[in-house]
Amino acid sequence: MKAAVVTSFDHPPRYTDIGEPVPEMPGEMLVDVLAAGLHHITRGRASGAHYSSTGRPPLVAGVDGVGRGTDGKLRYFVQAPDQLGTMADRTVIELRRSIELPGDCDPVALAAAMNPAMASWLALRCRVPFQEVRNVLILGATGSSGSMAVQVARHLGAVQVIAAGRDEHKLARLRELGATDTVTLGDARLGALASDVDVVLDFVWGELAVRIMETVIRQRKDRGAPFTWIHIGSMAGDMAPIPGALLRAANIEIVGSGHGSVSDRAILGELPALARQIASGTFRIDAQGTPLSSVEQAWRTPAGTGARIVFTP
Repeated sequence: MKAAVVTSFDHPPRYTDIGEPVPEMPGEMLVDVLAAGLHHITRGRASGAHYSSTGRPPLVAGVDGVGRGTDGKLRYFVQAPDQLGTMADRTVIELRRSIELPGDCDPVALAAAMNPAMASWLALRCRVPFQEVRNVLILGATGSSGSMAVQVARHLGAVQVIAAGRDEHKLARLRELGATDTVTLGDARLGALASDVDVVLDFVWGELAVRIMETVIRQRKDRGAPFTWIHIGSMAGDMAPIPGALLRAANIEIVGSGHGSVSDRAILGELPALARQIASGTFRIDAQGTPLSSVEQAWRTPAGTGARIVFTP
């Protein structure tokens, strides 16, 4: 069968032949892969750079996908770092790490949206006691996960959603997705706009996040009012040198959200509800179906420059 095989962390996966996978443990199932998204984490694991990377080349790329099992059911599945990847004609999944999908859903849309939507969905559902009346600031809102976060936050009941990013053209479009305010990351108005937020979804981190944290706290009307800063991504750097004075100056809680800080059980418990919303058309999804045979060429497309690439064998 064919698969996208990582032979070196320095090069894109190659479309090549590999042996047929065979379920070997109870609870495993062979699935025909119908769609697998090219996500940020997919690129990170394939380069050995993501914090969850454990394997060494050669390995099959892909962290999640949509496929049909030997029982005939359509499933969304997530692979552990030590499992066979999803960018292949077939793969072996653990049933406990999969959920059944409506038979009439669009596999490409599901594969495109589940991973980027999951970032904010898990953050708001599992890392903070999110209530209906909330004000949310999203840093890095012009990325695919950030733009999905705008839609997820509004769906979960946020009253104010402030979208902050670098790309002014993309920011303007986020109002159509539910953003109540948009601002560039370097705009002096950001602190005032976000002075009453309850939650920050941070996809940027690094020194930039610290500067924004400082301006938000400085202009906060009630520094005793609690707010939660959730670190999700590191587009601006992995290290954020936070002065101790900032932690003393406001009732701020800084937490992370991702694999590890959210348990596998919690993730799997949230996936069915998220999948139902995606399948029912709640969120606007920008997906580009691409033959798996074009993996090397598609992999070289800079991340975040267009629709989410979804490989279809």
